[in-house]
Amino acid sequence: MAGWNLWHGCRKVSEGCRRCYVYRQDARWEQDASQVRRTAAFDLPVRRDRTGRYKIPPGQTVYTCFTSDFFIEEADAWRGEAWAMIRERSDCTFLMITKRIDRVAACLPADWGEGWPHVVLCCTCETQERADYRLPIYLSLPLCRREVICEPLLERLDLSRYLAEGRIDSVSCGGESGDDARVCDFDWVLDLRRQCVDAGVSFRFRQTGARLRKEGRIYRIRRQFQHSQARRAGVDFIVEG
Repeated sequence: MAGWNLWHGCRKVSEGCRRCYVYRQDARWEQDASQVRRTAAFDLPVRRDRTGRYKIPPGQTVYTCFTSDFFIEEADAWRGEAWAMIRERSDCTFLMITKRIDRVAACLPADWGEGWPHVVLCCTCETQERADYRLPIYLSLPLCRREVICEPLLERLDLSRYLAEGRIDSVSCGGESGDDARVCDFDWVLDLRRQCVDAGVSFRFRQTGARLRKEGRIYRIRRQFQHSQARRAGVDFIVEG
């Protein structure tokens, strides 16, 4: 796995952004996380070592733009160069998550066609209102693979009508991190899992968040245990093939 934060900084656009970890981290250094700036790592995927080999080896999954949004308006001037690098590195898989799914169609490269197989574009849905707005747009886009990310999961979601269309490959969910995190209810997780099982769609409970309600009790979970505790729940559902 490799990380590629080609620009940094973001503007909050929905309820899931309220307690954004990027804002929390930047505040420690007295930086304004709402200011979008191109980073020194902008050309990372095409950098080579002394032997001429790419510094990011072939076959890597490249987690892209995780301290911003790949489709944010402030990056419009740089995105063409970014697509060119992604095009060149078709030997890697580029994973990006966006809350700006309504900007994607206008920001795709001219040769996108029905999608680039090595780009996985994920759509976030933290509330029912956001799911009902974003998922119809998401399902209308030409993509080779579709993954829905319900993080932070802020309420019970009904995705059944979207899953029934058979065009969503996987769903993952998780709670909110940080000292002031909002509660994630384990019943919401299980209900989302049930919907995925019924539709034959893979499901992952990625992390608990800092405050998990289970059987009426709220558990405070430290950051270093949030992923492992989710795995211990044993509720992942993987569809092979």
